[in-house]
Amino acid sequence: LTLQLFPQAPKSFAQYCISIGGRAGAVGWTGSCSPVGLGFESHLGCLATDWRPILGVALFSVSRSGQEMRHDFQEHQCVCEGHSCVSGDRCWGQQCFSSLTMSNGIQVHQKGCFKEYEQSRLNCKTPPSSGQVVECCQGHLCNLDVVVELPVQGGGDVPYSVTTLTLVIVGPIAVLILLSALAVLVFQRLHRSQMERLTARDAEYGTVDGLIASNVGETTLADLLDHSCTSGSGSGLPFFVQRTVARQITLNECVGKGRYGEVWRGQWQGESVAVKIFSSRDEKSWFRETEIYNTVLLRHENILGFIASDMTSRNSSTQLWLITHFHELGSLYDYLQQSTLDAAACLRMALSVASGLAHLHVEIFGTQGKPAIAHRDLKSKNILVKRNGQCCIADLGLAVMHFQDTNELDVGNNPKVGTKRYMAPEVLDDTIQMDCFESYKRVDIWAFGLVLWEIARRTVSNGIVEDYKPPFHDLVPNDPSFEDMRKVVCVDQQRPNIPNRWFSDPTLTAVAKLMKECWYQNPSARLTTLRIKKTLTKIDNSLEKIKADS
Repeated sequence: LTLQLFPQAPKSFAQYCISIGGRAGAVGWTGSCSPVGLGFESHLGCLATDWRPILGVALFSVSRSGQEMRHDFQEHQCVCEGHSCVSGDRCWGQQCFSSLTMSNGIQVHQKGCFKEYEQSRLNCKTPPSSGQVVECCQGHLCNLDVVVELPVQGGGDVPYSVTTLTLVIVGPIAVLILLSALAVLVFQRLHRSQMERLTARDAEYGTVDGLIASNVGETTLADLLDHSCTSGSGSGLPFFVQRTVARQITLNECVGKGRYGEVWRGQWQGESVAVKIFSSRDEKSWFRETEIYNTVLLRHENILGFIASDMTSRNSSTQLWLITHFHELGSLYDYLQQSTLDAAACLRMALSVASGLAHLHVEIFGTQGKPAIAHRDLKSKNILVKRNGQCCIADLGLAVMHFQDTNELDVGNNPKVGTKRYMAPEVLDDTIQMDCFESYKRVDIWAFGLVLWEIARRTVSNGIVEDYKPPFHDLVPNDPSFEDMRKVVCVDQQRPNIPNRWFSDPTLTAVAKLMKECWYQNPSARLTTLRIKKTLTKIDNSLEKIKADS
């Protein structure tokens, strides 16, 4: 860049001569002149107060950051509108502009000129936005007719877009929920109507198609129970089959009554079953027995066979049914009053009761296992006599379960206590350890000794036999109170009388010794069921040997 200053010019005038490529150009000015910096490394220009360029072509060659940039500089007259126009409606600058800006929701229009290159470069190349748009042009009054508008997709569309998006997302979800609820209601209505039809058909024909499709005589209870054993859940039939069997039963005759309710002989598929109908006040016994039978595998020849349990409505009242195998000989209590026994029958009964109690007391591990169970109400009325002369234990309404792996003791929720006549000393004087399962097993041993005494009294030896009497018949009234039993058993420490004739019979002598070991005042000194079972087996073997020798 070559600059030549003519010194002969007056002070109010400066003339610059710019030589480019060997040629010179001259610019004439009127007024005073001063250098102006335009933001580059070296830029010269003139700013005058009372002059305009007469002829102006200025070519600047500027070097910045090692690169050469070449710009044409020429001022244009532009339309000026807006708050920045303080010197009229016209202005001079390198570029003209028209702008539209959103200020607090109000559109502000401006027109004017950019005097500096960097200013025009910065603003004119800014892309339009939702809040501002600037359009630039070069030429005489080029921005006169320019109309600027904000982009269509500006800020005013944002709320509408959010609302639309919300509707698009929430709408299908709401419709889906509504359809799902409607489907559930329809399904429930169909299910309810179907169950009503099944119930009506069941009441009319006494059967539910599809559950038990066999005809009378083709399927027996033994078949059903044997099949249900493979499921590994409980002692009876599956729950739905239980309800089906219960509704197919016809009650024939009442075979027993008591405070608990009634026992009826019923018919199902041509077979006799026992139906125990609980009274409403003994509901918890029904619930407990049902719970144990349905959760514990208690299939044993000396435990009463469970078939089904149901809560049914008959004669406008709710009845609680427990359906079991039917044993026509009745309870041991009834049987002993009508029949006498020989030594072999005595041992058969005693050993079967001991085997059933041992099965309850022992815990069996595995998929076909069971927890340890204490009966808590063992007595001759809760033992049934089978046709083969053996017995089976019934009535688990007060039973207690113990799980060894978790040391959990499940006592149930039945406030009822056992039969007072058969209560052990520690129960009567309230010294029993309620949180110890062994304590409940020892209570059963005490009661077993009393049942053994009842059996032995009706066993004939040398042609002599006693009439049936309940334990402590000579010491307490027929319906003893808690205090009556406590005085006899705990205070006086009396035990049932052993007749002298027993000692002339080796079998009854051994049985008498065994029952006395079940009556120790100290519970921990009493025998276990396994020891009792082993002793009775030994006595039975001795009797067989005596018969063989004779």
